[in-house]
Amino acid sequence: MTDALLAEFTPGKTIYLPGATGEIVALTERLAADPGRMAGVHIVGCPLPGINGFDYAALAPDARQTVFLLPPALRTSFDAGKVRLHPLPYSGIAAWLEHEADLDTAFTHVAPPNAAGRCSFGIAADFSPIAWARARRRVAIVNSAMPAIPGPSIALAEADAVYTLDAPLLTVDGGKPAPDIRAITTRAAALIPDGAAIQIGIGGAPGALWPALAGHSDLRLRSGLVGAAFRPLAEAGVWREAAGHVAGIAAGDESFYRWLADWGGLHLADARTTHNAGTLQLEDRFFAINSALEVDLFGQANLEWQSGRLNSGVGGAPDFARAAMRSPGGLSMILMPATARGGTVSRIVPRIEAPSVSLARTDVDAVVTEHGVAMLRNASLDERAEALIAIAAEPARDSLSRAWHSLRRSM
Repeated sequence: MTDALLAEFTPGKTIYLPGATGEIVALTERLAADPGRMAGVHIVGCPLPGINGFDYAALAPDARQTVFLLPPALRTSFDAGKVRLHPLPYSGIAAWLEHEADLDTAFTHVAPPNAAGRCSFGIAADFSPIAWARARRRVAIVNSAMPAIPGPSIALAEADAVYTLDAPLLTVDGGKPAPDIRAITTRAAALIPDGAAIQIGIGGAPGALWPALAGHSDLRLRSGLVGAAFRPLAEAGVWREAAGHVAGIAAGDESFYRWLADWGGLHLADARTTHNAGTLQLEDRFFAINSALEVDLFGQANLEWQSGRLNSGVGGAPDFARAAMRSPGGLSMILMPATARGGTVSRIVPRIEAPSVSLARTDVDAVVTEHGVAMLRNASLDERAEALIAIAAEPARDSLSRAWHSLRRSM
């Protein structure tokens, strides 16, 4: 079976492979053991920083990869020009895959077929259903470890080839938040009313928000990701019953994945649904909760650049932020510590100097640090700057104030 599976990889082919928690770990292991199979192959997918750490482009001199965010593991190949980065939000990735991508083959990672011969996309439905419909050849990887979570599925008969690879799924450890993160999430949770629809971004302060919602009720999930901390909130009755909770991927351990399949109250969907700002903005009180590497005194956010080097991508933040700002009673929030590098660098800066801005000042309603909340919606230029300076680390406030006065005189 291994030889037949690896024979799918031939020079000149463009192949979609799932990223995020849908990554086919057993396949990456086989390719790593036989790297010559990647000669002349172009991989398309959406690996995520903090989750995916395999570089397909590094396996052969003429292997190439197209991605939409930049995990650290791909840095060497990116610097060598072997990784092509599309700077698209999730809604844009979905549109590109659906209408423009030229895919010879699409692999998908699915649960075993049910009695009707249909296979669930399991823990990751973000882009695979779109690529599956677009590709000229379709290859299904059936894994007995993959749970059948409610959401999109394929008829196994649709596949041009089916392989069984039984292997553990990719898991994500949420970790324990630092004290400053807990202070941020406590402030953020206080802004979210009962009955709100929420989106929670990956990692950092947003990822630590889940436990802070334990005192809430009647919440609805409308997110790109559902983390393992969703479960204790469900068991405590925080989530509205029969609310059609939706996410694109699940990220936790295998017991959480099995619980999601058994619970049945959450559906996974592809990015055309999860990141559809036109639909999300119709949700009552939709709250988008994301993070940033830095925010400037205009309210612009940098999600991608660290010390002048590309570190990630915009992900789904623009889609969710714009929907939240248009939602009745909604709010677009940025959660982040006030400093980085052990407190030596302020993450609130006078002006973003990075090559690009990830979220415009019109995409951010509120910024939350451990020092407070800066409400930016309907605030003037000066009021925005004052509010952001007030939640910066105390040692940075005087220099930020001086920098703002200088910027203000130049306007």
